[in-house]
Amino acid sequence: MDIGPHKRLVLLAGRSHPELAEEIASCLGMSLGRANLREFADGEIHCRFDESIRGADVFVIQTHCAPVNDSLMEQLIMIDAAKRASAHKITAVCPYYGYSRQDRKSAGREPITAKLVADLLTVAGAHRVVGVDLHSGQIQGFFDFPVDHLTATPVLVDYLRRNDPGDIVVVAPDAGRVKVAERFSQLLGVDLAFVNKRRPRGSANTVEALGVIGDVAGRHCVVIDDIIDTAGTVCAAADRLLEQGATEVWAMATHAVLSDPALDRLKASPVSRVVVTNTLPLPAERRIDTIEVLSVAQVVADAIAAVFEDTSVSEIFGGHNLS
Repeated sequence: MDIGPHKRLVLLAGRSHPELAEEIASCLGMSLGRANLREFADGEIHCRFDESIRGADVFVIQTHCAPVNDSLMEQLIMIDAAKRASAHKITAVCPYYGYSRQDRKSAGREPITAKLVADLLTVAGAHRVVGVDLHSGQIQGFFDFPVDHLTATPVLVDYLRRNDPGDIVVVAPDAGRVKVAERFSQLLGVDLAFVNKRRPRGSANTVEALGVIGDVAGRHCVVIDDIIDTAGTVCAAADRLLEQGATEVWAMATHAVLSDPALDRLKASPVSRVVVTNTLPLPAERRIDTIEVLSVAQVVADAIAAVFEDTSVSEIFGGHNLS
């Protein structure tokens, strides 16, 4: 019997960032399915989908925000439920991929937890992963199936074009971000500089900015990073840039983790504007005056549509999403 090709897209979302999930669904012109997530008395998570998803292409949206272990476990349970409900394909959509900074061993007797997360998603039943600005491109190699590495670069570059302060220098806050900052500088047609950063051995949240390479005197500096966690890196870079004669410093990042004491550091720092995206939830009470939040919902929605329709994801970014 020839029934012809028939595909059905189902969007499901965990509870870590419902606003972003709803916005992604709106961009796709559809509604989120109901996962009916709840906890048992002992805290165990349970889920049961309202509708049949047999034979469907299921996209499970969950950003791994704090409490990260709960967010991750909830997504794993939803993926397992979709697998056991006979979904045709399951894509884990992780706007912020948890444990991404633990992508290698920097000292003896340490785990590579980003690989462990990849193994968990694989065993749960995911066939594909969609992430936004992974901390390092090598995380893609932790999977034995396709990984679509999206980037918020178009959103951030568009913001700079619309709010051009003039005479911009794009600044990488450390050597690891030079390639990303260089991409920004090429897209904007501006100069590039970078800060020589050192993290004292054995200290996770302390940063020393040792010097600046590049001409920043009398110019507007935009520090580009993927994550602002405790804000130590960006604040140290801003101090050093002003010492070198920069007139103003902005900070831009995809993921606003903003763990304590990030907000206090940003309030006390010379950074005049902090531009982030909504890959992670940022409650109104944590949005200080200098913070602006941009949406990546359309970027994620376009990628989901491309995956579902079997078209190119890279073409959405003109190839600039490749690490």
